[in-house]
Amino acid sequence: MTVRGKRYRKELEQVGKEAMSVADAVAKIKSFNSTKFDQTVECVFWLGIDPKQSDQLVRGAISLPHGIGKRRKVIAFCEETDVASAKEAGAVEAGCEELVKKIEGGWSDFDVAVASQKVMGKVGKLGRILGPQGKMPSPKNGTVTSDVVTAVKEFSAGKVEFKNDTGGNVHVVVGKVSFDEKKLIENIDAMVAHINRIKPSGAKGTYIKKICLIATMSPSVTVAI
Repeated sequence: MTVRGKRYRKELEQVGKEAMSVADAVAKIKSFNSTKFDQTVECVFWLGIDPKQSDQLVRGAISLPHGIGKRRKVIAFCEETDVASAKEAGAVEAGCEELVKKIEGGWSDFDVAVASQKVMGKVGKLGRILGPQGKMPSPKNGTVTSDVVTAVKEFSAGKVEFKNDTGGNVHVVVGKVSFDEKKLIENIDAMVAHINRIKPSGAKGTYIKKICLIATMSPSVTVAI
């Protein structure tokens, strides 16, 4: 059983049971900022989907209007002619065969891997290594692309990937508690609009059942749909 500290219990008492507008939910989350570090804010969606059905999966990537407050380490699998441009765009490593060998050797100090469509035939064998880590390039989340340089720029700047879990929930980072309220609100609104826009054709009934905001060390706040 998880034992919550005094600070958490005090904040929990302030939440209440009523759903709030996005603006009020953001204000409430920011009022909880009593930790010594800048907490990450997540938007959590409970969706009316059946995760066991392939036509109801929710997955993708999005560049939020104001980023997420963190740069990410990105590598690029690409042709030799694109290596210099990919590194200039922010890739910590770029290339193909040598980069594949480096990862096969155990190196994994990166957050996101993007790949050119032209080299995926060589990158595919890394699926057994990168798949379990959630780092395998995929067309579904925009990490396999014909424009590697742009992808590197976007993911380095904080473009976020997301996918539903086995309970039909989607967790997405939308910023930091230190963000200006207006920026957090705009990021959340953009994420809600995007989730609505990619509603699977197989999903029936109520699609978005519940939305919550939660910071790293604070209670969740329910957002009115």
